[in-house]
Amino acid sequence: MYFLALAVDYDGTIAENGHVTQETLEALSRVRQSGRKLLLVTGREIVDLQHACRNLDVFDVIVAENGALLFHPSTGQEVSLAPPPQQQFLNRLSELGVLPISVGRSIVATWQPNEHLVMQAIRETGLEMQITFNKGAVMVLPANVNKASGLRQALRDLDISPLNVVAIGDAENDHAFLATCGCSAAVANAVPSLKREVDIELARDHGLGVKDLIGRLVEEDHRILPLPKRGILAGIDQQGNKVYIAPEELILVAGNSGCGKSSFMTLLTERMVEKGQEFCVIDPEGDYLQLKDAVTVGGVSEPPTTEDALRLLLQADINVVVSTLALSIEERKRLFSNLARSVRHLRRNSGRPHWLIIDEAHHVLPFLQAEKMPAPTAGLGAILVTVDLAMIHPVILKNISTLIAMGSTAPELIASYAGALGIECPKQFPRLSSEEFVLWSPATGAPPSILRRVSPKQIHHRHRGKYATGDVGAEHSFYFRGPNLETNLRARNLEEFLTLADEVSDPVWQHHLLAGDFSAWFRNVIRDDALAEQVLDIERERPSVPAVSRRAIARAVEVRYHILRSAVRDNPDDESQLIPSQGRPASQVPATSDVCPPTG
Repeated sequence: MYFLALAVDYDGTIAENGHVTQETLEALSRVRQSGRKLLLVTGREIVDLQHACRNLDVFDVIVAENGALLFHPSTGQEVSLAPPPQQQFLNRLSELGVLPISVGRSIVATWQPNEHLVMQAIRETGLEMQITFNKGAVMVLPANVNKASGLRQALRDLDISPLNVVAIGDAENDHAFLATCGCSAAVANAVPSLKREVDIELARDHGLGVKDLIGRLVEEDHRILPLPKRGILAGIDQQGNKVYIAPEELILVAGNSGCGKSSFMTLLTERMVEKGQEFCVIDPEGDYLQLKDAVTVGGVSEPPTTEDALRLLLQADINVVVSTLALSIEERKRLFSNLARSVRHLRRNSGRPHWLIIDEAHHVLPFLQAEKMPAPTAGLGAILVTVDLAMIHPVILKNISTLIAMGSTAPELIASYAGALGIECPKQFPRLSSEEFVLWSPATGAPPSILRRVSPKQIHHRHRGKYATGDVGAEHSFYFRGPNLETNLRARNLEEFLTLADEVSDPVWQHHLLAGDFSAWFRNVIRDDALAEQVLDIERERPSVPAVSRRAIARAVEVRYHILRSAVRDNPDDESQLIPSQGRPASQVPATSDVCPPTG
């Protein structure tokens, strides 16, 4: 269930001439019967509302006095969200002869054309107050208090994301609270300005329009809202059409290493933030340690816990990155299994987090025997990111609703996906550019689309945590040996590489430099083509002074991976030699015989 609550206005929406029909009350009861919360958002005072409607217990919470008061019908509890009106203001209204007038816990209400006298009283008393109109009514409240602010507080108390709420109204004072919610609707009798702004304009007025909306909500849930409103933009197809993905889907992003999957995911998180949608990222490789608009749990040397992650996820308006760099593969599986269950429960009750991103999904969703296969993704909308579909169990592949295939292996990925689903593989695609990818949702019946993507606003530092301070393993480490194998110093990551680069003798350094071993390691192990090209240029320039090439390569690594070191060799006099040129072809990468581990 995507939409967890319905928020309704009273006068002019569920009520006509102050009265709610039995048919409307029965429709409202369907909301709670469906497992959703029902909220009333009104400008009325509670005492007045209790006289007008005898069935307030149908609501879970009432936001009264245009957002200034919360009322819980089941307990009778009132919670003031704004201070009472100041006596000097009330005295001045009386002196000006403002009648009729009603004074609530916080609200002061009258009717047009008294707004001119109200403005005069505000100006003369020097108070910070605001006037809100509701058709002929004139309501006065402290600044920044409205239906939207009151509804947000009620939803915080219920622990429900506003994006997972449908709201319906009819008048001028409904604009703000409708805009706060994920889906907005207006009854047929609503003012034109409101109708122009909502997602759904109903054909019938008052309670009958509300009944129609409830019917659609219960039967269609998220489908009542157009995909561009609840989804995020994935890319632009070759005809210029925008293509969206939705948070209720199970999406698989796959492609060969270095094809841009993590940059693409960074772009998607930026679009989630723009829409106010919260996300949780499972990050095994440290790709998201520097992600903006997110709080990180765990790190290179600090293992995360399910409790720490949930503590943050339970707080509204927080995006969470769970870095599992410090965990073993088995520990990652256990953490993900626990976290997936908790996220499913949290999303079922609050709607948050709206997106779950599982990078390097093969770390936590390995190819297991079907009878032993847990179902951590069952009923859990998520984006899985991986290199090879063969590493994901077929049971999970069959539940994937959308495949996003990137890089040079896109045709093979599409064929594997089609095979897992037991459907015919589409015709082969033309070669993709670096800015293109394939999106395929077989259930829609549409063929795969080639989409164009854009770069994220924030610079993506690929696998920064793993490659900067982690351990690439003995098989992929760099070994400083020299021409006569006089040393065998192992660098497990970039930080150790820089340290050893300062310590090895000039002959050892020059041996690897002239052999092209440095650029080969950056390209083939670190898989950073941009860095490899920079270092390849340095190698080809063959600086006669080792300090020049040491410093140039160190600077290239430090800038790209944000590594700060206190101990470096003396800077050469000629700083211009430290800035390499760009653009050597990858086909000219030297041999890599010295980057392998010792054999015995």
